[in-house]
Amino acid sequence: MYIKRHAEKTISALSKMFGAVMVTGPRQVGKTTMLKETIKDTDYVTLDDPILRIAAQENSNTFLKDNPPPVFIDEIQYAPNLFPYIKMHIDSNNDKGQFYMSGSQQFKLMKNVSESLAGRMGIVNLLGLSLREKYGCDFDKPFIPTDDYLLTRKRNTKDISYDDVWENIHRGSMPALWSSKDYDWQMFYSAYVRTYIERDVRELTQVGDENKFIQFMTVVAASTGQLVNLSSMARDVGISQPTAERWLSILQTSNIVYLLKPYSKNITKRTVKTPKLYFLDTGLAAYITRWNSSDTLKSGAMAGAFFESFVIGEIIKSYYNIGITEPPLYFYRDKDMNEIDLLIEENNTLYPIEIKKHADPTKKDTAAFKLLDKLPGVSRGHGGVVCMYDKLISLNDTDKVIPVNYI
Repeated sequence: MYIKRHAEKTISALSKMFGAVMVTGPRQVGKTTMLKETIKDTDYVTLDDPILRIAAQENSNTFLKDNPPPVFIDEIQYAPNLFPYIKMHIDSNNDKGQFYMSGSQQFKLMKNVSESLAGRMGIVNLLGLSLREKYGCDFDKPFIPTDDYLLTRKRNTKDISYDDVWENIHRGSMPALWSSKDYDWQMFYSAYVRTYIERDVRELTQVGDENKFIQFMTVVAASTGQLVNLSSMARDVGISQPTAERWLSILQTSNIVYLLKPYSKNITKRTVKTPKLYFLDTGLAAYITRWNSSDTLKSGAMAGAFFESFVIGEIIKSYYNIGITEPPLYFYRDKDMNEIDLLIEENNTLYPIEIKKHADPTKKDTAAFKLLDKLPGVSRGHGGVVCMYDKLISLNDTDKVIPVNYI
């Protein structure tokens, strides 16, 4: 059963603007299925086919002659040398929507890829199913806690129970697990990790000890929602810090983790520079860290970190799905340990968000928001506490309690 994706509209819009469209994202999030659904009459070739892959790698110009546009090239990361020829074709005519490509690596981080397609290619980062997509909600605006957004969103919400939220967090966002509810969760993610190691990791780098890499993934998953601490990760796995840094880069390049940057202005010298790490699929993180049911997860020691990771992931999806590949998302933390979970920047205004897994937020949860008033050159916008409470209510003149189904 195909679940409609919000990024379909973005693909259609980009195909009218650019000669090429690229969809990147983790394995098995539905990139190929969505593109096939969106460009039904376009020829399709996949570089998973070893014969086609060799042809694309060794005879790139001939490959494009054999597969003339409009064409959909799947798993493009296996033949990055195609890009210069794609550029030449696009430059030789002004036709739009000639090349559609998908790959499990972020385009901006692909090895050996020049910026030859800058200005010629629209990019969509596709993650797993969003909460909106799972529940058939057509609302597709990026999350921001303004009155206009919340009022519009209120008219387009779906009721989601407390237990259902945790089922979503635990089961994850892979389309196969939602379109086929009889899929065994553990078997699916076991196969997923094995495929990821065998294909993406080996493509990106030589990992001498695959068991240690899985150990490293486990340590990273257990660190979701925390500041990156490479020395601690390296020590826990028994690898060097440069190796830990390289392996974390692999997880980022293949869209497994997201590094949330700290907000800073040059004048603001008190801000910590280390990013926070979030596992983008909470189901995968739960599998790796052995939280084997939603009941054990929601009452366990990592419940808060998983809820925060889930909310951050959903907000990222709301930006990615409309084609914003660099969401204006940050966190705030200073040397006095004052922290704001999320800042959304728009038009020189900062919108603060706290994320709490409980259902009884208070004004104390927004106490750190006033720190933004001291930052030079920016304004503080409306904020809120995203939590498990089931009603949108005001905490004060500017901040609200925001139910999780409003993201």
